[in-house]
Amino acid sequence: FSRLIFGTLYPAYYSYKAVKSKDIKEYVKWMMYWIIFALFTTAETFTDIFLCWFPFYYELKIAFVAWLLSPYTKGSSLLYRKFVHPTLSSKEKEIDDCLIQAKDRSYDALVHFGKRGLNVAATAAVMAASKGQGALSERLRSFSMQDLSTIRGDSSSTVPPSVTVRTSSKQSQPKPSRSASEGTGSSGK
Repeated sequence: FSRLIFGTLYPAYYSYKAVKSKDIKEYVKWMMYWIIFALFTTAETFTDIFLCWFPFYYELKIAFVAWLLSPYTKGSSLLYRKFVHPTLSSKEKEIDDCLIQAKDRSYDALVHFGKRGLNVAATAAVMAASKGQGALSERLRSFSMQDLSTIRGDSSSTVPPSVTVRTSSKQSQPKPSRSASEGTGSSGK
């Protein structure tokens, strides 16, 4: 937690102040810190695996970050000027070439995998739609007459559930005609 505050948030705020004030000297100081901190964080990823058992390992890391930040020791400036800058200057051409090749390869790989991903997604969508349509039609075919009459709200139907729509039309009872019921009702007038 203290590494987060002192190693990241504190320098980030003072980097902001340097950019805001446009003080080149402060700007260069914080840029050197961030370069060293990035290298430290990268190295830390590997050293944590192998050295976490070492006594006071985490305390030493916090002390190292404090040393990098201290205006008295100027640790980040010292490391940058003595080691990082000379190394990067001598290897700059090779690093730039590697980065250009990596960028080109990553772009080509991104395009290749993007096309494959779109093909897989399109195929999956078509298959899901065709399966979904087939499942819907099968579900509709499986409805019995009782299920359909329940959906309509006609609960007076006494058709057994195993009878399908086609066979139920043959077994339905004929309804009395309207004229016959009107005839009995009209004789009482």
